[in-house]
Amino acid sequence: MRALVYTGPNSLEIREEDFPTPRTDEVVVKVEAVGICGSDMHAYHGHDSRRPAPLVLGHEAAGRIVSGSRTGERVTVNPLVVDPNCPYAIDGRWHLSPTRQILSMPPRPGAFAEYVRVPERNVERIPDALTIEHAALAEPIAVSWHAVRLGMERLHIPMAAASTVVLGGGAIGLAAALVARHFGAVDLRVGETNALRRDALQRTENIETYTPGSASEPAESSVDLVIDAVGAMGSRVSASRMARPGGVIVHLGLLPGIDGLDIRKVTLQEITFTGSYCYTPVDFKQTVAAIAGGHLGNLQWYEERPLSEGARAFASIDAGSVSSAKVLLRP
Repeated sequence: MRALVYTGPNSLEIREEDFPTPRTDEVVVKVEAVGICGSDMHAYHGHDSRRPAPLVLGHEAAGRIVSGSRTGERVTVNPLVVDPNCPYAIDGRWHLSPTRQILSMPPRPGAFAEYVRVPERNVERIPDALTIEHAALAEPIAVSWHAVRLGMERLHIPMAAASTVVLGGGAIGLAAALVARHFGAVDLRVGETNALRRDALQRTENIETYTPGSASEPAESSVDLVIDAVGAMGSRVSASRMARPGGVIVHLGLLPGIDGLDIRKVTLQEITFTGSYCYTPVDFKQTVAAIAGGHLGNLQWYEERPLSEGARAFASIDAGSVSSAKVLLRP
């Protein structure tokens, strides 16, 4: 089968790989659409020791089962593989389990390929009316669903009464804004430095945006809920500055570094700061249901490219020349 293989920093090649052989509890999925994630970009730059070359990356996949009793079923893939007997899984917090594996990390090849093997419990059936492209967006949206849910649980007021700011207008940030709106957010803005992305946010989903550092940036201590989908020093500075007393900051981005958080303000003003990582199986199922029900906007914030042009797609994202929040590859 053909696969897009990460061969070293800033290098990807189309290669022939062995057809995946499923184990007893697994199925093989014919990949029909797979998204490029920020973590794929991180690995592509050679900054992720968990993803050593050579490796097939990609974990945001949807397609059709081609093995076993469920052959022919259209599915989206939950790429977080966890031992169901782990205490964290039994407690419902699968994503925190030390047993977790993720497609695109050894020992599990990813989905930038024509086929991928996954445990049967990790595929979620999708309705016939749901497009495969939208189904492939389930994984990144589930990340945002989990983050917004954590923020809501920590707020002292309903979402409809809260001011909400999302930092970062990439796929995770945009999805966080859509999920927040679904959960009732009215006073909602997204801060994004890239003008192409700001335009796309406003044009495709009618989301209000602003340029970080400009006069339109939220005032100091004025925001109830901040979702930091960037996770850099600058965004932590902004989140600390704009969070109001008793507010909530959900740190969702995974860029390197630890500076920027105003610990003194967090302490003196009892601001809740929490990390957010991946999602639970319940988050994933609820996300798929919300997408299928049309509750998260028109979801037209992606562009498609053939898998054969995957290396060029990575380079375009790197250059900042892609206006869409998500690039989907089609094997």
